[in-house]
Amino acid sequence: MQQPASNGVIENGASCSSNGHCGDVENGVTLSNSSQEIVRIIGQYLSSEGLNNTCDALMTESGCRLEHPAATKFKLHVMDGDWNKADHDLQELRPMLGANNNLMDMKFLLLEQKYLEYLEDGRVLDALHVLRNELTPLQYNTNRVHQLSGYMMCSNIAELHERTNWKGKGKESRLILMEKLQAFLPANVMLPTNRLKQLLEQALELQTLSCTHHNTKEKVTLSNCSLLSDHICPKDDFPVHTIQVLHDHCDEVWFCAFSPDGTKLATGSKDTNVIIWDVNPETCTLSVRKILEGHNYGASYISWNPDSKHLIACGPEESPEVWLWNLDTEKFLKVSQSQEDALTCCAWHKDGNKFVVGGIRGHFHQCDIEGNILDSWEGVRVNGLYYRSDGKTVLAADSHHRIRAYVFDELADQQINRVSNTFSIQEDHPIMTFTVDKNDRLALLNVATQGVHLWDLNDKNLVRRYQGVTQGHFTIHSTFGGSNQDFIASGSEDNHVYIWHVRNEQPIATLQGHSRTVNCVSWNPVYPQMLVSVSDDCSIRVWGPKDKVPKPVGVS
Repeated sequence: MQQPASNGVIENGASCSSNGHCGDVENGVTLSNSSQEIVRIIGQYLSSEGLNNTCDALMTESGCRLEHPAATKFKLHVMDGDWNKADHDLQELRPMLGANNNLMDMKFLLLEQKYLEYLEDGRVLDALHVLRNELTPLQYNTNRVHQLSGYMMCSNIAELHERTNWKGKGKESRLILMEKLQAFLPANVMLPTNRLKQLLEQALELQTLSCTHHNTKEKVTLSNCSLLSDHICPKDDFPVHTIQVLHDHCDEVWFCAFSPDGTKLATGSKDTNVIIWDVNPETCTLSVRKILEGHNYGASYISWNPDSKHLIACGPEESPEVWLWNLDTEKFLKVSQSQEDALTCCAWHKDGNKFVVGGIRGHFHQCDIEGNILDSWEGVRVNGLYYRSDGKTVLAADSHHRIRAYVFDELADQQINRVSNTFSIQEDHPIMTFTVDKNDRLALLNVATQGVHLWDLNDKNLVRRYQGVTQGHFTIHSTFGGSNQDFIASGSEDNHVYIWHVRNEQPIATLQGHSRTVNCVSWNPVYPQMLVSVSDDCSIRVWGPKDKVPKPVGVS
């Protein structure tokens, strides 16, 4: 006697397979298991598109069937609302449910739909019978049974739909029910709903993850891309082309930072000026908005308030003060505790109502937005600060090659400060600068003589060491960027800008144009097609996609 195939194909004229998929192979072709599964998936898609004759022809020639006959019958009875027959079908399907026998779950879903449809039809006594004599005796999901009983008090159909968040009696709600029921059936009995679409969407998601230059928030879907070729974003759409070169500073440019709303850029220089630039996202260009003068020691670090209206400018190692600017009024405050201070780094609280400043001479202060010092740590030599999203914890890179967490707790009108004993990141070499991504999960460190390192703040482990960049003992700032912060960019002592995909240690782009060390890179947080770098060559370079490159004069 010929043994049937277990996946729905019958060989040599056998009448039925072990899972109920019947059919004869008429053309002498024997399909492999995977080929049979592909045929079934294609058949399901054809059927869902209304091409039933084509589907039948495919099943006939291949010797496959879409689903077990018992499953087909079960689906038909569910869609017809024939609940007694559907319940009987469940008993026939029971041996096929496998180890995870979810018969009770399926029966409960059927009875729930039956009960709600009776309520909508005004058959209150029938609904009560289902509740008392069919649902309650199951002794299953009693909380839901109690909830269902409350729906009997609904005064009209509209209230029933609103309270239950149910689509009402008919095809739509029964299709939703069928999808829930199908989840409990093995795939060889009934294919998951829209299986081909699911597989294609998974393939597109994987292609998106593999795309090294994917820099858009728009999700790649079946409706906006072609399946005839793999998804690959053009490199020319990436910010690797020089759009603008600016020479408004007259000395080394040490720092740059876009405002959180993406409409402004601040640059700080050895020439004692901070320049605020307006961003034109259409052309990827900058124009001077205002010049903030008088930073006696130069501006080597800038931090924007979340409101994009206030900013703090810090100086280099010998600077005892920081400048707190209001860009709307152009008024400023100088924050300083002592002329012995060296305040070189700062960070804003997420609410924008206070900030922390510190430096390498052992002074670390928390201040309000008026510049008043609220609290101080002594003996903490820091060269980088970051306020975490909990609003209490400050990460500080110190002179011991580590990043530690300092917790500011306010309890019963008392300020209780402590060093977290559970958080510490330790490097073997000095941490020159660091930054944290918008999810407060990953930290990017520029480490002396080592380059750029990526750390997981939750797991406190080193994730990647990015290659290519030249990092000695100069202060170089890197950045997260891109529409989903999937990219990393850093300056370098070899005069280049390096860009990596966050998951790849090898650079995907090396930008040339500066003639001296590139000190800082900033990626626009709102307009991810725009990147800016600043250098000891006194210039600011704006990078963008190829279509933003200015055309030569006379070219239309």
